Amino acid sequence: MSQPLLKGMEGVFIAVKDPEISADWYEEILGFKLTYSEKEAAVMKIAEASQTVVCLVRTVNHQPMKFPENNFGVGQYYNFIPKDLDETYRLLTERGVKVNPIGGEGTTRYFSFYDPDGNPLGVCQ
Repeated sequence: MSQPLLKGMEGVFIAVKDPEISADWYEEILGFKLTYSEKEAAVMKIAEASQTVVCLVRTVNHQPMKFPENNFGVGQYYNFIPKDLDETYRLLTERGVKVNPIGGEGTTRYFSFYDPDGNPLGVCQ
C-alpha cells in the first residue's frame, strides 16, 4: 500500500471513576482544557494545536488500565509528548503526582505517572 489510510489520532479514551473529578485533575495538574462534559464522560483538549482529545469515560466497577506483561518494558497504553521532559517531571513531582523514575536509552527518555484513578500514563521525548 503506497498511501496510509489514516492521518492521525482523534481521541484517546481513559476509564475513570468520576469524569468531573478526573477532568478537574487533568486540567489542574496537566493543563488540559475541558471542551465537553456530561455525567458519563468529559472530553479534554491536550493543547490548542493538538488534534487529539482525551475522553475520560465513567466505568462501572473501575479498574486502572493495566498493560499486559511484556519484555519490551512498556507499562502504559499512552505516551504524551512534553515540551521539556525534565521540567514536566519536576512539576508533576512538585504537584504530588505518583511518578516513576526517568528512564531511556540514547536520545529517547521517558517516565510514567499515574492519574487519580491509578491509570498509568507515559511521557516520552
